[in-house]
Amino acid sequence: MLMFARAHFLWLLLLVPLILIGYALLRRARRKRMRRFGDEALVRALMPSWSASKGWWRTVLFCLGFACFSVGLARPLLGAKLVERETKGAEIMICLDVSNSMLAQDYSPDRLSRAKLAISRIVDRLQGDRIGLIIFAGSSFVQLPITTDYVSAKMFLGSINPQSVPIQGTAIGDAIRTAARSFSLQSEKSRAIIVITDGENHEDDAVDAARQVAETGIRIYTIGVGSVQGQPIPMDGDLLKDKDGNIVVSRLDEETLKRIASVGNGAYVRAGGEEFGLNPILDEIRKLEDERFNSLVFEEYDEQYMYFFAAALFFFVLEALIGERRPRRRLFE
Repeated sequence: MLMFARAHFLWLLLLVPLILIGYALLRRARRKRMRRFGDEALVRALMPSWSASKGWWRTVLFCLGFACFSVGLARPLLGAKLVERETKGAEIMICLDVSNSMLAQDYSPDRLSRAKLAISRIVDRLQGDRIGLIIFAGSSFVQLPITTDYVSAKMFLGSINPQSVPIQGTAIGDAIRTAARSFSLQSEKSRAIIVITDGENHEDDAVDAARQVAETGIRIYTIGVGSVQGQPIPMDGDLLKDKDGNIVVSRLDEETLKRIASVGNGAYVRAGGEEFGLNPILDEIRKLEDERFNSLVFEEYDEQYMYFFAAALFFFVLEALIGERRPRRRLFE
């Protein structure tokens, strides 16, 4: 499987057609100037050593060299083999509320964006732990199965928005049950669920769901997102209103989240402006007994950049050797 360690350098390839177009326009402008000077055939006769085709050859060779150099900068990698690797850590399922109420702006830029940023930062701290992602609103589903592939975790995280779940509402209990079913069979001791929500549960008995799941040895932590006084919910350039035309104000329900964490043998943390709450919870999870996991992963990527740099050097040297003048003598006369 071919991958690029620094794929953003591939954008340089867009300059290749621009170079060719620019050279074509330059040649066209040059021909116009020659016509003003005199008859084009006569002018060419006065410059017998100048070669029109060599200019194009030099440009094409430069573009090939530049393209190879750009690909080399992107550091192409080839996966050498698929290996089984043993890791130690915990299994963590994060349940993220993506209901419309998470668009309230008591955090910058809004609750959901701030929660996604915090999850992304916490993923960077993981070492050997497995992570999975559940998104929920009126229903819940697995956005990312339990994995040690942190790159994929951040990629899936970036695509989440309130439209990711078609049914609106806030079914915290359903999310907790979905998370509990999503742990691997290898995990028995160090399992934790982190629920990130404003706590406005409208669909089910979340406390009872947490109690049932905790009986299986899974710890449940909750992070409250929002403010007690509440904030309106931006929606389609306006504010969300109820059926009577009143502006809907989303408030943090701390009591429900504290009860869920209590029966879940975990802890409740209210998200702050700087410290969102995931770091202290992760520190608590690290105190649990580590599990040992066996995972199949690609390892030992082979670097391929040197071949592209060598090809680029070849094209650049060839382009420099060609020159722009015709040879004075032909090889065969």
